[in-house]
Amino acid sequence: MKKVLVITYYWPPSGGSGVQRWLKFVKYLREYHWEPVVFIPENPEYPVYDHSLLKDVPSDLTILKGPVWEPFKIYKILTGRKKNDRMGAGFIMERRTSKGLQALSLWIRGNFFIPDARKFWIKPSAKFLATYLKDNPVDAIITTGPPMSVHMIGLKLKKEVGLPWLADFRDPWTQVDFYRELHLMKWADHKHQYFEKQVLRTADRITVVSQGMADDFRQIVDRPYPVITNGYDEEDFKNGAVELDPFFSMAHFGSLSQKANPVVLWQILGDMVKELPDFARVLKIKMVGQVDHSVMESIEVHGLTPFLLRIPYLEHDKMVKEMQRSQVLLLLINPDPGARLIVTGKLFEYLAARRPILFIGPEDGDAAGIIREFNTGSIVKINDEQGLYTQLLNYFNKYKKDTLCLKTNNLTWLTRRKQTGFLSDILNELLESHDLK
Repeated sequence: MKKVLVITYYWPPSGGSGVQRWLKFVKYLREYHWEPVVFIPENPEYPVYDHSLLKDVPSDLTILKGPVWEPFKIYKILTGRKKNDRMGAGFIMERRTSKGLQALSLWIRGNFFIPDARKFWIKPSAKFLATYLKDNPVDAIITTGPPMSVHMIGLKLKKEVGLPWLADFRDPWTQVDFYRELHLMKWADHKHQYFEKQVLRTADRITVVSQGMADDFRQIVDRPYPVITNGYDEEDFKNGAVELDPFFSMAHFGSLSQKANPVVLWQILGDMVKELPDFARVLKIKMVGQVDHSVMESIEVHGLTPFLLRIPYLEHDKMVKEMQRSQVLLLLINPDPGARLIVTGKLFEYLAARRPILFIGPEDGDAAGIIREFNTGSIVKINDEQGLYTQLLNYFNKYKKDTLCLKTNNLTWLTRRKQTGFLSDILNELLESHDLK
């Protein structure tokens, strides 16, 4: 077995999208003759917890921990949150907050906590790991971000111990959709860009989750960016036959921000329940996960609250079953230009659930391309009222005839096990090229 040190902020019992990718890689790496050692924070601030994910952690896995100080107490004071409130994913505010205070907190976060609020984890972690590696050698190091502070740990270790380093990006850095919302001063923007270029130039290999992200990074530093998509774990879907919801359920899973709030969807659904009594009798909108208060207000404004089933969080295994039960799965991506790079892990589990996907977002984005490639649903342009109404009516008529089903293309190469094989190929090649130097 070759050994690889994996440095990640998100790890069970953390829930949410950030944990899935590397939890599953670690789960399957041994099948490809790589023994992972994982370094995580000792006292992190996770948005949600999901203890069901602990079953995927190999029982004899070596896990190292380092303490982290995060300035979220200050953020909570600024935004009027309670001490025990959990931080929402991204910029989701589940209850209304002063816009001025929220803008101030974002400004402070972007300008003084560079690259992010976990910056105080960088130096002590790099120091601890450099000492650890002297007595416990590994063959390679992997960092995964966000948070991008994790890549800064990798950058320091590369300079100190010189081991082959793979940096994995689950999201863009300065091209991420919310970057402009940080209202960066010129010097802070330059610092973010400087750190980004340092990582892109120094890492021996860089992997990304989509071709669009690879293309954008290539504009910053011209080099290869192998794409390893997210995927789905076959074992998560071995739960036998799941009975479909008897009602016409439209379900969204995961976090939903203000920018991705599909106001046109709520408007049209509101009109349909008024005009079509048979539609109103069976409609159910399922919202599972963290949702910005603006989304809930839009649902209420359009008279849809009686049709709403709100579930703040489901453990992952239960969430998978809920996906399989749903008549239609909603994939909502905001119209920001940077959002066309977003390919959430949720999309691949949607595919594996084999239910029709209604995608509202950038038509030229990577997520839309995957839906087209695997023939897994419909793509509607943002603010295309007529197109959206037509598609909703089409789905509803098929539901009434009991013909709302999906015939997808082969999904085998999208499994987590298969993607781990692609990762191991890159690690093997990285080791060979490093030995030749």
